[in-house]
Amino acid sequence: MGPALPAEGRGSWDSQQADIKYLSKWKKWKKASSKSLKKVLSEAKGLSSYLVLWRRDIHSIEGTFGTGIQSYFSFLRFLVLLNFIIFILMFSFVTLPTIISDYGIFNSTVANISPKNIEYNCTIYEPGGNKGLVYFYTYLQDLLSGTGFLELTRLFYGYYAVDAVWISVMRYNLPLAYLLATFAYLALSLLWIIKRSVEGFKQSLVHNADPFQTYCNKVFAGWDFCITDPNAARLKHRSLRYELQMDLEEERLKQKIADRTIKEKLRIYSLRIFINIIVIAILSGCFYSIYRVTVFSQEKSNDISNTNFLANLLVQYLPSIVITLANFIGPQIFSFLIRFEDFLPAFEITLTLVRCVFLRLANIGVLLFSLWSQISDCAADKCEPCGYNYKLYPCWESDVGQEMYKLMIFDFIIILAVTLFVDFPRKLLVTHCPCKPLQWFGLPEFRISDNVLEIIYGQTICWIGTFFSPLLPAIATVKYFIIFYIKKISLIHTQKPADKPIRASSSKFFFLAVLLIGLLLAFIPVGVSIASIPSSKACGPFRNFNTSWEIVPDTIRGFPKGLQQVLFGMASEAFAVPLFMVICLVMFYVMALAGAHKRVVERLEEQLALESRDKMFLIRKITEAKRQP
Repeated sequence: MGPALPAEGRGSWDSQQADIKYLSKWKKWKKASSKSLKKVLSEAKGLSSYLVLWRRDIHSIEGTFGTGIQSYFSFLRFLVLLNFIIFILMFSFVTLPTIISDYGIFNSTVANISPKNIEYNCTIYEPGGNKGLVYFYTYLQDLLSGTGFLELTRLFYGYYAVDAVWISVMRYNLPLAYLLATFAYLALSLLWIIKRSVEGFKQSLVHNADPFQTYCNKVFAGWDFCITDPNAARLKHRSLRYELQMDLEEERLKQKIADRTIKEKLRIYSLRIFINIIVIAILSGCFYSIYRVTVFSQEKSNDISNTNFLANLLVQYLPSIVITLANFIGPQIFSFLIRFEDFLPAFEITLTLVRCVFLRLANIGVLLFSLWSQISDCAADKCEPCGYNYKLYPCWESDVGQEMYKLMIFDFIIILAVTLFVDFPRKLLVTHCPCKPLQWFGLPEFRISDNVLEIIYGQTICWIGTFFSPLLPAIATVKYFIIFYIKKISLIHTQKPADKPIRASSSKFFFLAVLLIGLLLAFIPVGVSIASIPSSKACGPFRNFNTSWEIVPDTIRGFPKGLQQVLFGMASEAFAVPLFMVICLVMFYVMALAGAHKRVVERLEEQLALESRDKMFLIRKITEAKRQP
């Protein structure tokens, strides 16, 4: 006999059984099926959790180093999955049809693009393929720079000079599919990032709503119960102590700021203006250096084909080297200068990260601007027949793809080299050498913010380069897959968690917001390349169009006239202006609704505070009454 049910529970159970007796057979079957389906789905969900990539590894990292470092590896897993899905998308709709046609699968054939009304000079494209006896280092150079034999493969835009693929009797419009796949991977990335950001944004609003609430959360709910390692527990103790110290320091600094005299304010503002001028000068120097070395590299890369291997490779990788040096030196200077600006600790961290993000992402923008300035350099009638500098860039899309490819490869080489030739030797020296200077330096810290910004930089390169190199997401997927194990081994064996964790780095919303900024930056060069810069006339699927975007109106002209009028009407100002007004009205309504909800929440908080005061008042009265004889 099991334990007897309470009277209320027994009565509820009896009423449910009585209701089931009077149900029809159909409703009984429907209810039983619903229960069975829920059970099956629950079991399937439990089994699917075992198929999650790196599930055990991430749980092990979480138990040893806490949720802060675990969030970095979860973020890295998200980028692996995102790049893999982008690769599947581009491969399925762009690369696979050409493979099917090349091998004649499903009786498929290919219709190559024949130039129409194009000057002959614009159609000359002779990639530097290797002929005759080729040395091994030449293949290595091609593999690292994307030139030679790689330039003629499906990796780059120039290979897809296909107008249509005929699969049996169905015509597959490859240029249109190429453009739509580009829009699809950008839209997919945007929606996925926004979806993941919403949860972090809600948590951020809750945590930042009330400083006293945040303090209580740290004191009473700040412990991470996933930690099982004693060293990680001591680290968490130090982390919580540091955060509480930083909160108290912020309160002290706020009081100090409130007590400043006019003379002190003028001094600190003048110093901040001077430091910001230095920061702007550093950024300008980085941007100018990238511009000059990019122009030099593009002009000289075609003139040194007969020189030695290292000189050729150095010239081709010169922009990547300068960008990497700027990404390394710039943040060090920013971290040094921020100490003199006398900001609050939390704002110091945020401002430094913002400057580092701007430096990394703007460096990519300057590189692309430098390339476009060369591509559109029409001095001395260089662009007259084709609309772009066809002599230096007969297939400029592939050239841009090669630059993105080199940035990605060089970024991976630097990450691997730092781990192998900096972190591991430092670990050995600190462990086995008793020298005081080495012991003072100690092991390098695993800085979550630097590592996350590093992979966001690489992801931005991937987003920009995918239009010019459709298989670049596959390289990014493999790259991040390997980086996961490199960072894991480095964390366990050669580095230590930061004693002073950055609170912003533990917020998933902050890094997803930075990732979103990188995606928005990627929209600009891809959009300009599609809509503004004339497409190459010697290669690629858009060689018969002035720009890549022209494939869209050209396809619409093949639709029935009624559908044409609807689509062109949706693209006109007569439709755009009312749509914009409706969107503005909806936005204002949502803002007003959010404001009303906020006021309701504030009133509820006031009511809770009043109720707590009433309770305290009643408790005092009861205590006083008990004391009286």
